[in-house]
Formats: sequence, C-alpha cells, structure tokens
Amino acid sequence: MKRFSTYRDAGVDIDASDEFIRRIKPMVRSTFRPGVHTEIGGFSALFSLPVLGMRRPMLVASTDGVGTKLKIAFLMGKHDTVGIDLVAMCVNDIIVCGAEPLFFLDYFATGKLKSETAFEVIKGITTGCNEAGCSLVGGETAEMPDFYAEGEYDLAGFVVGAVEDDKVIDGSQIMVGDRVVGVASSGIHSNGFSLVRKIFFDQMGLTIEDKVPGTNEQLGKTLLTPTRIYAKTVLNLIRDFPISGIAHITGGGLTGNIPRILPDRCQICLDVGSWEIPLIFDVIQDSGGIEDADMLKTFNMGVGLVIICPERECENIMIRLEGLKEKAFVIGEIQRKPQPNSPSIIYR
Repeated sequence: MKRFSTYRDAGVDIDASDEFIRRIKPMVRSTFRPGVHTEIGGFSALFSLPVLGMRRPMLVASTDGVGTKLKIAFLMGKHDTVGIDLVAMCVNDIIVCGAEPLFFLDYFATGKLKSETAFEVIKGITTGCNEAGCSLVGGETAEMPDFYAEGEYDLAGFVVGAVEDDKVIDGSQIMVGDRVVGVASSGIHSNGFSLVRKIFFDQMGLTIEDKVPGTNEQLGKTLLTPTRIYAKTVLNLIRDFPISGIAHITGGGLTGNIPRILPDRCQICLDVGSWEIPLIFDVIQDSGGIEDADMLKTFNMGVGLVIICPERECENIMIRLEGLKEKAFVIGEIQRKPQPNSPSIIYR
C-alpha cells in the first residue's frame, strides 16, 4: 500500500508546536496588563487604548533582535537570558521618546523545535516583559527544517508603546548648558558580539568555560549578562522631571547614538573618566588592540542610557536615580557648535 507523506515527515511537527503553545500559555498570561483582549494562539492580538487614560495617545513601535550574542547562548546551552535581551533591545528604543511599553510580540525560528529550549527562551521574554511592564500578546514559532544549524535558532522582537502627543521626547528641547547623565549598563548588552567573539575565541583561544582575564568570572556567564531594561526608570523620571532628550546606547556606541537626538546647533561634550567602565571593556580593548575611538563607537562602555536634562534638575535627577537603584554619572554637557560642520560629539 502506498504510504502518504506528512508534514512531520518533512521535519515539521505541528502537534509538538501546539503542545508548546499550550505549555507557555500560563507563563505568557502572567504578563497581561489592563487593555489586553486576547489569548495566545489566536491569529492576532487586541489591545484597548482607552484604558490608558490618554487624551491623544501616539503609538510608538520598534523591532530588534539579539544578534550574534545568540552564539554564546548556543555554546553555553543556556537560553533563559537572551529573551530578556530581546525585550530590552526593543523596549529601550521606544522609552527614549517617553513612550510607555504596552505589548510585545516575538518571532522564534529554528530548524527543529526543541520544546525545552524554546520554553527557556520564552521564559526570558516573559521575564523581560514583566520587568518592562508590557504584555507578551503573541508571536510566531517557525520550524524550518534544513534552514538553521542543529540546535540553533533566531529571535526577533516587536514592541508597541504609547505617549501623549504633547509629551514626546525628541531632543528638540535640548539646550546649551544642559547636563548629560549616563545610566550604567549591565555590561556589553547585545551589541558588538561579532567583534567580542573574534577577540576571545579566535584571537585569544579562550572557551566559554575559561575565566575572564584578571577575574574569577566565567567568560560565558559574563557575556550572557542580560541587557538592562530602563523602562520603569525612565517612566518614573519623566513623571516628575523635565527631560530634554534620551538616547539608548546600542550599536554605534556612545559616538554613534547620542548625536541622533541632538539639534543641529548643539554639540555634546563628554568627560572621559567621569563614569565607571566595567572591566570587561578593558579586557576587550587590551586583548584586541582596539583604539579608544573604535571602542567608543562600538560599545556602550558602561553607559546603557543617556539622559539629557536642564542643569537645574540634574542634582535631583541623580538623587532619584540612586533611589531607583540605578548607578548613574554626570558625564558631560551640551555646548553650542563652534561651526555648523563641527562634530556633534567631542571627548575631553
């Protein structure tokens, strides 16, 4: 008798996918905030804006991934932190304009669905969503045989937030004399890992089990430290203080990200040495023979978020940040550009 092929024969197990969705439902539901009108497993997600109580809400959206930091997770066999990174990379990009994160969706793609691995990833995403105060309302789990290497997967995230249209923070209020506050990162975050992996694994010949040079910390564990989520901190600050501009320090480092929010007339001057640089960056720079300028335009160098505020508010903002358990530093000030073609950022 002729045997008919099935989707499972081709490497896609729909039953396993359905069971996975059933398993994660309680965990995902724990992230739901008022306004969610959906259940995981539907074709789309619904969210009610009136529940926010905003007069003229403006929606804000962003998407991002985790990049080659995933390679570290594969080597470590540890998958419960990259989901936090995924949420952080998306959420931190919308809070810089003053938006409150509302809901999040993920895309998880792999060659062969391994339920336990996927569960750990989603657990990290729900952890991140709870930390950011947004709801995980849906996503896509794609099983694509022969597309990914054995045991590997890719992640993408999508977040939507809202802000009153007259309270958008876009940098237009930045003025000469404003102070620049740097909020500490938790480490490398999720940028520059192609270079990091090349230095530690290819040039230095280290493994994930080795210690970070000069420390007793395991290299793999240090590299997997999740990206800091700044959502609740920023929402707390903008509730009580006038904030001129905010920059999320991602790919492009300090040099590439802060100028994105500066008015043409302004130049930012950063005081090198005014903030604490985590040891991991010194190790990367020394071991890779990297110039200072390249470090500053590749990594966050210990500053994950930059807040620009009026000078009169700086001291109170620093006190508030300390109360919120954030490590922060006054790292510079806003100056007038000497010439229209002068650089937007200088270091002194």
